[in-house]
Amino acid sequence: MDAYGPDGSVGTAPYTGLVPHTPKINQQLARYGVKFGIYRDGAFTERLFPFDAIPRIIDAGTWQTLERGLAQRVDALNAYLRDIYGDRQIVRDGVVPEDFAFASSGYLPQCVGIAPPDGIYSHISGIDLVEGADGTWYVLEDNLRIPSGASYPLIARSLCRRCDDTTFRRVPVVDNRDYGARLKAVMDHVNRGGINVVLTPGRYNAAYFEHAYLAEQADALLATPDELFCEDGRLYYRDASGMSRVGAVYRRVSDEFLDPLCFRPDSLIGVPNLMAAYRAGSVAVLNAPGNGAADDKGIYYFVPKMVEYYLGERPILSNAPTYLPFYPDDLAYVLDHADTLVIKDVAEAGGYGVVFGSSLDAAGLEALKRAVRAEPRRFIAQEVVDFTCLPTYMGGEVVPRKADLRAFVLSGATTTVWASGLSRYAREEGSAIVNSSQGGGFKDTWVLSR
Repeated sequence: MDAYGPDGSVGTAPYTGLVPHTPKINQQLARYGVKFGIYRDGAFTERLFPFDAIPRIIDAGTWQTLERGLAQRVDALNAYLRDIYGDRQIVRDGVVPEDFAFASSGYLPQCVGIAPPDGIYSHISGIDLVEGADGTWYVLEDNLRIPSGASYPLIARSLCRRCDDTTFRRVPVVDNRDYGARLKAVMDHVNRGGINVVLTPGRYNAAYFEHAYLAEQADALLATPDELFCEDGRLYYRDASGMSRVGAVYRRVSDEFLDPLCFRPDSLIGVPNLMAAYRAGSVAVLNAPGNGAADDKGIYYFVPKMVEYYLGERPILSNAPTYLPFYPDDLAYVLDHADTLVIKDVAEAGGYGVVFGSSLDAAGLEALKRAVRAEPRRFIAQEVVDFTCLPTYMGGEVVPRKADLRAFVLSGATTTVWASGLSRYAREEGSAIVNSSQGGGFKDTWVLSR
């Protein structure tokens, strides 16, 4: 469980030492451009990603269990991606229904037969968890395409040290400054010969700050699409000083925009022929195109079965109790209990497409049921998990707010879990929607070393 004492302390070291510095830290975050961009109603706006200096604190024993469970889960998901774009044995064995697996909007036929370096599809995985009121940790989502968020606790911890380094001398917190080195090690491991680059669509992307910051931390070049080109089946970076071959590209561009000659022809933020170079094996692409086949919210239902199927192990971490309307029995249950469930559109992200049945009136509930009946593959339903609130400094006082945890798992020579993470909290009292795109804030995550 989170390691908070009854008086808001960690052992003899109060976590509240950083609270007075919260305004100053947020001012520094704004100065460094730590913002989150939102596209809404056809307009792009940026706002500060609000930071709360009271961290989430996880004791060493709990973290060891989470670490093993997260690595196990990502290993199984990588095995599934190798299989679904290869022999499809899990489908032939009936573990995942064929018409369910290939109906996923994230499944890309263009990626069939492409073997990424070392068989790694998801190099940087963002796994969203919550801690239930009973102390059980539940996985809510697996983000395997271009999960964002690692930069925020990284820079926040740096600013907290600058404001009050005595706190970190008193509290045995695992140092999180190794994320850049971990990311570089993963890129180097799959590099096909050449430099490492971070591909950003540019200044107006919602996570542009992170692209630039992580490129610096991982000693990689930050590149926009116009700075990259393919020639003779290889990818190159070009600037005023000349051109360099690229061996690994950490892309922060969605699949459908990545290569206009392979996916959307109207994309202006892709690199023509990138997929041809990737297929030829001359460049590694992190994360691999097509990973959406495994982070579809419907496929999430099958991940515990994947752990048993591919690894021969019992899952260490649990899914939230989930129903799949694709199955007739689950559909009947969902329709009968829609007023107590959370209904999620499997193709949505960022907190969009999430509906709490208890928040709807009779007409809204009936409309939701009609949508589920009409397109059962489009939805999953989950029991409402009563997850913990964390103490949060707002308006001059400490108040409880719901919070989740995005843990970052990196797969290279081995699968490792970064001893930190992005804890997102709901700013509205009683709300369970913590996503930054929905107005949430963030906390640092302290993993205790003992």
